[in-house]
Amino acid sequence: MEHITLLLGIVIVTALVFDFTNGFHDTANAMATTISTGALKPKTAVAMSAVLNLVGAFLSVEVAKTISGGIINEEGIRVEVIFAALVGAILWNLLTWLLGLPSSSSHALFGGLIGAAVMSAGWSSVNGPTIVTKILIPAVAAPVVAGIAAMLATRLTYRIGARADEKATKKGYRAGQIASAGLVSLAHGTNDAQKTMGIITLALVTGGVVAPGSNPPMWVIVSAGTAIALGTYLGGWRIIRTMGKGLTDLAPPQGFAAQTSAATAILASSHIGFSLSTTQVCSGSVLGAGIGRKGGVVRWSTATRMFAAWGLTLPAAGLVGAGAELLTKQGTWGTIATGVLLVAGAGAIWALSRRQPVTVDNVNDIAAEPAGVVTTAIAAVTPPPAGPVSVVDATADLKTTIPAPSPGAEPTRPATV
Repeated sequence: MEHITLLLGIVIVTALVFDFTNGFHDTANAMATTISTGALKPKTAVAMSAVLNLVGAFLSVEVAKTISGGIINEEGIRVEVIFAALVGAILWNLLTWLLGLPSSSSHALFGGLIGAAVMSAGWSSVNGPTIVTKILIPAVAAPVVAGIAAMLATRLTYRIGARADEKATKKGYRAGQIASAGLVSLAHGTNDAQKTMGIITLALVTGGVVAPGSNPPMWVIVSAGTAIALGTYLGGWRIIRTMGKGLTDLAPPQGFAAQTSAATAILASSHIGFSLSTTQVCSGSVLGAGIGRKGGVVRWSTATRMFAAWGLTLPAAGLVGAGAELLTKQGTWGTIATGVLLVAGAGAIWALSRRQPVTVDNVNDIAAEPAGVVTTAIAAVTPPPAGPVSVVDATADLKTTIPAPSPGAEPTRPATV
C-alpha cells in the first residue's frame, strides 16, 4: 500500500467540498415541503435533516460500490481524472444553486466523471451497460414513479380525511409530515452521502492506497457523512424556496404524501444499488402532490426550467469535467490552473448570489407566476359597467301626441269623389 500523496489529499478534500455542496443543494429534498407548510421552523428543519443525513451515511455502501467500481474502469485512470470530475460537478452544483433550480448533484458527479474519463482514456474507460441500467433508466423512471405515487397518495389522503375534523387532521398531517421528512433525510444519507464515499474510494484505488473492489474505509464514511450533514445544516435556501413554493402550493396532506412517496422510492433504490437522483425523485413527488389535489395549482413555467436543468446536467458537467481533464493533462501547472479556476468560479457565483440573497427569513416569500397569454387576453376584455340595469318602457316611443280640436271647429270629414 502506498501513502496518500499531496495530489490525492487535494482530491479527497475536493470530494468533501462537493459533498458539502451536495448537502446544501439537496436540503430542499427533505425539508422544503415541511418548511413551506409551516410544520417545522426553517432552522429546526435543517438541523433535523443534517443529523439524519449523518445517520443514513452509515446504513449502506451499495451505492458507493456502484460508483467506485461500476461506472468507469479503474485501470489506466489517473488521480487527476477524479479531480477534474469533481471540478465539473461542483461548478454545476453552484450554478444551479444560484438559479434556484433543483438539479441533480448525483448526475453532476456522474457527468463530470464520465467526461473526465473519456478525455483521459477514451470511451472504452466507461462502462456503458452500468450507466444505462443504474443511472439513466432510474433517472427517467424514478421521478415518474414517485410523482404517480404522490398523486395517488394525495387523492387517497383527501378522500379519507374528507369527513374528519379539519383541525384534528391538520395537526395529524403536520406530525406525519415531520416524520416523513425525517425518513427522506435518512434516505438521502443512505444514497447521496455514499456517492462521495464512492468517489473517494475510487481515488484511493487509482492512487494505489486500497485494492480494487474494496468497501469504503471507515474514515471515508465518517468524513463524507459529516461533510454532507454540515452542508445540509447551512440550508440551500434558494432551492428550498423553489421546491416548497415555486412548483406548487402545498397543504400538509400533500406534503405528507409527497415525502412518504419520495422516501419509499429512495430507500428502495439504495437497497438495490441504484444511484438515482434524490432531487428528481423529490421534485417528481412534489409535482404529483400538486396535481393530486383537486383545484391544485402547478407552476409549469418553473417546472419546465427544472426539467431543462435535469436534461442539461449530465452533458454540461461532462463538458466541464472533460475541459478540466484536458487542462490537468498538461502537467502540474495545468492541475494548479484547474484548481485556481475552480476557486475563481465558485467565488464569482457566490458574489452574484449576494445581490439577491435568499435566507431563512425570506425563504417562503415568492412572487406570483406571470400570467400566460390566455389569462392576459381575458383580463384585457373590458366588462360592462356594474350597477342597476335601467328598464326602458318600450311603449313610450309609440305614443303620438294628438292636438285637441279648437272650439267650434267642424270635424274633418273625408272627401267625397
